Amino acid sequence: MKYVVIGASAAGISGVKTLRELDKDAEIILVSKDENVYSRCILHHYISNHRDIESLNFTDKKFFEDNNITWIKGVEVKSIDDKAQSLELSNGETLTYDKVMLCTGASAFIPPVEGLREGNNVVGLRNLEDAVLIKEVAKKVKNVVVLGAGLVGIDAVSGLLGKGLNVSLVEMGNKILPLQLDKYTSDVYQKKFSENGVNLKLGVRAEKLILDENKNPKALVINTGNGTEEVPCELVIVATGVRSNTSFLEGSNIEFDKFGLIIDEKGKTNIENVYGAGDITGRNPIWPTAVKEGIIAANNMLGNEMIMTDFFGSKNTMNLVGVPTMSLGDTEPKDETYKVDVKIDGDNYKKIIHKDGRIYGAIIQGDLSYAGVLTQLIKENIDISRVTKSIFDIDYADFFNMKENFEFIY
Repeated sequence: MKYVVIGASAAGISGVKTLRELDKDAEIILVSKDENVYSRCILHHYISNHRDIESLNFTDKKFFEDNNITWIKGVEVKSIDDKAQSLELSNGETLTYDKVMLCTGASAFIPPVEGLREGNNVVGLRNLEDAVLIKEVAKKVKNVVVLGAGLVGIDAVSGLLGKGLNVSLVEMGNKILPLQLDKYTSDVYQKKFSENGVNLKLGVRAEKLILDENKNPKALVINTGNGTEEVPCELVIVATGVRSNTSFLEGSNIEFDKFGLIIDEKGKTNIENVYGAGDITGRNPIWPTAVKEGIIAANNMLGNEMIMTDFFGSKNTMNLVGVPTMSLGDTEPKDETYKVDVKIDGDNYKKIIHKDGRIYGAIIQGDLSYAGVLTQLIKENIDISRVTKSIFDIDYADFFNMKENFEFIY
């Protein structure tokens, strides 16, 4: 049997690793346009000089050799023929497969703001090449604009701190990390970033990137609601979203929509022998989910039925400017029927959203020691209505029990 996996990030590496664990004799090939294996979650550590390229790798040094996996690196899949079961590669070669797993991920989306798509030194922070470019250009410029204050944008800002740069963070919303945090925890970070010299521009809209005669950035024009303002910049890092890498599917019979590849709970597409996992689906773009989808797709490729039942993906852990924070599930109540309990103790903040004895979301900042318990309560949808102690003091003994045969039950 010949298995081909496309993409060398979380889902792809998880996929080939699982395939080898399940089938010791199969031919397994990994194709990736990346020439390195690296974690996209920590690219900002490369920009900040806390890690080199080698330490971004999340696999063992001899991973491919030890697992007898052929890695075709630095090569992109240009198209797929699902009838002939073959792939056309950017090096001109054709690669056939018995079964294939599509894990091509996603790319940074540059919005259609005048000047952004034409300008030099306008880059996302999605791939290692992006991080390398940012690091090199940052040595030569004075003013940097980061467009978008989600996780990627905040990572970019964090990576640029302490380099003597004038960093401006431009965000359409009225707070940073709008999907992960509430106003209180976001304000804590905003204050810390301001103290570190970051120029925060919140509640504004980017209108135009002013370029010089060589198409190099000079300033970003923003609409503040009371007029326009020019924010100086020679480098623009765009973190306003991603688009799934599905262009190679055009002309095939494999179904995808505006979000990305369409797969079922087994990782199967609509075409026999074609599976998918990770950010290519555009539906749950976080690392643990991508890893799990790679494992599930690999199992089903070999006939071991496994389904994705746990889509608990709304978990974000961050440690920015020395302040650890975690958000779980819903960060705001969906309606007035939900209860919100908040506890503030110095620099420690806990917010829990619950209803009818079940917790649906939480934010913790400062001391994260309660995160494990809350994760389990939310993920397993555990009823705590009979627990008499404070919602901030529940421990595993309150809901985690053992049968006589030492089997754990909830």
